[in-house]
Amino acid sequence: MKHRISMLTLGGTIAMTPGAAQGAVVPKLDAADLLRAIPELDRLDIELTAFDFRRLPSPDIGFAVLAELADLIEREIQAGATGIVVTQGTDTIEETSYFLDRTIGGDTPIVVTGAMRHPSQASADGPANLLAAIRVAADPKARGLGCVVVMSDEIHAARYVRKSHSTSTAAFTSPNAAPIGLIVEQELVLLSRPRPCPPLSRGPKLPDTSIGMMHAALGDNGEWLKPFAEHTDGLVIAGFGGGHVPSRLVPTLAELARAKPVVLASRTGSGAVLRRTYGYPGSEQDLLSRGLINAGFLDPFKARVLLHVLVAAGASHAEITRAFHESGEIQVS
Repeated sequence: MKHRISMLTLGGTIAMTPGAAQGAVVPKLDAADLLRAIPELDRLDIELTAFDFRRLPSPDIGFAVLAELADLIEREIQAGATGIVVTQGTDTIEETSYFLDRTIGGDTPIVVTGAMRHPSQASADGPANLLAAIRVAADPKARGLGCVVVMSDEIHAARYVRKSHSTSTAAFTSPNAAPIGLIVEQELVLLSRPRPCPPLSRGPKLPDTSIGMMHAALGDNGEWLKPFAEHTDGLVIAGFGGGHVPSRLVPTLAELARAKPVVLASRTGSGAVLRRTYGYPGSEQDLLSRGLINAGFLDPFKARVLLHVLVAAGASHAEITRAFHESGEIQVS
């Protein structure tokens, strides 16, 4: 059977060329331009349909754009696409991929890729990344993996992947796991399979929901937190270490947790939020006892995406807690 791959472009470094401002790059290239840079594509036994969905720098991608993207992906799958490839800027790939992973069901491979070096630079990585992404999307072994990110011949699960360097072509890592697969001699070698999570509803309030994020910082008295949080529908706290904050913040966080969902994550970027190791004021045990929700292994940015989706769908506090226990791989005793 010939594989039918749908490719959707959103812009980003992979599609950037120098503009008028002193040669600084801006997104200009369309899908046809990206594909012309891959001569090996003709050797693949695939039927490829390309969509110029957006032409944006990735910081300008928001939840309204992601909801439209997910709708289009689902329509393409229903129309017979056997694999999906999305290209975008790397700055927000970890959030886009996790959104798609949690809101689109089924077994069809969904692969997100981009580039760390734009096409006018020496050794631009975009063509190789795009070719690898198409190979993965067309490989039957990729079915049932959920959404994955393919960069530098590594396949990362959306729930684990992080951009961990600002410029390196090896920027993408999975701190709490490892790549789940590799491209070796132009073939997908699968090393592990993530545990599947059921898809969540994309509620109508996605564009209008506001989820704030606060990072714990040395000496912060939190005076700004309450007026900031009043303009949000939920909050993610990126705590120190295993989920800790200065004790002076505890009364404010407890009050906020009574009014709206407040999720406790770790600012470290790897490891889980603890549950019962520390007991001082501002510790994880103290905060969880006051109604904060444990993000588990989810980093603050993934936690914010998940909370946004849940709040936009009108989930209750109990439903949000259950979703974080499942998504954050928390063992509930």
